[in-house]
Amino acid sequence: MKRSILHMLDPMPNNSPFDINMALDAGFDILMPYSNVKLENVHGLTQDAVFSRGPAGMKRTGLFIGGRNLGLAIDMFNAAKQAMVSPFAISVFADPSGAFTTAAALVACVDKELREKYDKDLATCKAVVFGGTGPVGIATGIIASLAGANTTIVDHLYLETAADVAKQYNRRFGCNLKAAVASFDKDKIELLKDVDVIFCTAKAGIQVLNATILKEVTQLKVAGDVNAVPPSGIEGVNREDMGAPIIHASHCNAVGVGALAVGNVKYQVQHALLASMLETENPVFLDFRDAFIKARDILK
Repeated sequence: MKRSILHMLDPMPNNSPFDINMALDAGFDILMPYSNVKLENVHGLTQDAVFSRGPAGMKRTGLFIGGRNLGLAIDMFNAAKQAMVSPFAISVFADPSGAFTTAAALVACVDKELREKYDKDLATCKAVVFGGTGPVGIATGIIASLAGANTTIVDHLYLETAADVAKQYNRRFGCNLKAAVASFDKDKIELLKDVDVIFCTAKAGIQVLNATILKEVTQLKVAGDVNAVPPSGIEGVNREDMGAPIIHASHCNAVGVGALAVGNVKYQVQHALLASMLETENPVFLDFRDAFIKARDILK
């Protein structure tokens, strides 16, 4: 049997060691990382990977798209698909900065708590994404919006930044993201006055929501935080929490989902999707939508 090969395309100077470790643990025999890959390089690299192995080697060959820019990753993902001609087609998985699998895990964990604790789903909720203009925040906003949530992405400094991101990804994926800015506690309190769900995807080690803010919210049900570096992004949400009460929001019986709980699901999702590239009879093309489906399956 031919050895399995995963070609890992990344527009950044370095491929992610996390993704390399994950791919090896998922069962690929050989990992071939490519850094500084430009969009125009993807067509040729894909065809070289495909035509060199013959039809029998298609099932043992895959492409992984990394990087940090979600839009560019999707463009590279589409360029790879377009470079293939049946029966010369291989599986492709896009997960820039791990944002697709992390966001899928975060939204799925919050969705699970909504259903189990409140008998609600995202389609009936108003959601806010802090850190909403970074890779994980954008992916979280897209997934939540496509799941039906009334979703606003928040930038810490500039409304224009959030508005530009919302416009770009609404156009790309047919979602309905709104934009907001919140630099100070009073801005955050105003923004959260009628919110059901909070997603916190801000930079590690930055506390976005403190106890003073949380004591002012009235409709909050679930808050999820992906920050595993102290202090937590949401005060009172611990890294291990999966539906634990948020002490500072006890007046509205809100519960929290912490970074390690999200990370555990993210790890399982990425492993499962990478492994599926080796198990399928026909090529699969995997992005945030597939990651969200898998995360929900894992949490059932």
